[in-house]
Amino acid sequence: MKGLQDKVAIITGGAASIGETVSRALHANGVKVVIAARSTDVGNALAAELGDGAIFCRTDIGKDEDVQALVARTVEQFGGIDFIVNVAAVYDDDGPDSTREQWLNSMNINVIGQAMLVREARPHLAKSDGASVVNFGSISAAIAQANRWTYPVSKGAIHQLTRNMALDLAPEGIRVNTLCAGVTWSAPVAGLSRNDRELADEICAIYQPLGRAVHAEEVADGVLFLCSSHSSFITGTELTVDGGYGALGPEARESIMATMGAAAEAKYG
Repeated sequence: MKGLQDKVAIITGGAASIGETVSRALHANGVKVVIAARSTDVGNALAAELGDGAIFCRTDIGKDEDVQALVARTVEQFGGIDFIVNVAAVYDDDGPDSTREQWLNSMNINVIGQAMLVREARPHLAKSDGASVVNFGSISAAIAQANRWTYPVSKGAIHQLTRNMALDLAPEGIRVNTLCAGVTWSAPVAGLSRNDRELADEICAIYQPLGRAVHAEEVADGVLFLCSSHSSFITGTELTVDGGYGALGPEARESIMATMGAAAEAKYG
């Protein structure tokens, strides 16, 4: 895609799962990548595998000093910052039983950490001729889901944060958008399905009309687009990669009217 070669990106949560795929995709398209994550062994291994144009910086985005060090290391190594891709998140959710600590942890990592990174990187992004911030939202942000409180609420906040960022940073030429992925074949889904991709696709097909889990590479393609010059006049909006999940209403694949008619026919003849 146009506008990616030799740019510099920070990818939070970029060492594993979807974040790893995003790091690989950006690097493969000529972007210098800074992989920011807490897992040192995994992060160093990925950076070493990618080679030139890739470094790992151990970062806990819940800590201001780590965020500051991340930005400083990026600028020192590559001379500037063009893209921020906020993938990192925690799932610390017990629904109605979630504690204050779980709420604070979720908001600190899933929302505040992202905001602090953009705040710290802003002067450098403003110098770029194609600055882009991609915040990872969630399909969970727009609907009620049983026994899930902290995660959907924090992701809902990200969607609103994107809109506010887009408005305030537009005068500096910084675009900000949300990428909203459907249920994606990733570390959490692989764990839940016991690494059975066929099973995961079968379950996802109930909720995602295109009939399977999202490929992580498809999510990464969305990031590439939102960072590229192909999206040069797109800001403050959401790119949804969900196989139709958001289009599927409460009736799912069945018509309530047809179901009611069939029930009446069965009862009354």
